[in-house]
Amino acid sequence: MIYITGDTHGDFFRIQDFCRRQETGYEDIMIILGDAGINYYDKKRLIALKDSLRALPITFFCIHGNHEKRPQTVAGYEEEIWNGGMVFVQREYPNLLFAKDGEIYDFDGLRCIAIGGAYSVDKYHRLQNNWGWWADEQPSE
Repeated sequence: MIYITGDTHGDFFRIQDFCRRQETGYEDIMIILGDAGINYYDKKRLIALKDSLRALPITFFCIHGNHEKRPQTVAGYEEEIWNGGMVFVQREYPNLLFAKDGEIYDFDGLRCIAIGGAYSVDKYHRLQNNWGWWADEQPSE
């Protein structure tokens, strides 16, 4: 089954509850449209989050938003073909997949192009408050 949700901002409690209620498996796909928040935190917090997501019985397909680093700029990600398109994945987290902009993916016969990112109108507010902001979170020309 394919499920779609919006921003999670690193908070996956509702997804954990959803997986439990729906009795999902790794063959099920949760598409996260926007700020997943997975590549946002410092290394210790990032590892804890990824470990908790690896334990959930579902495959995450994340289309990056703004407010987090793009996976191709984070050490440890590799590219591989998944559902007809290229994704970024870390071997230790095989159920956390990140879309590559411009790739076309096949979901049960439906072909979809992934284009992530959005302009951050809050860039200066985030910088002033020492919150994360990365130049590559913005869509490229």
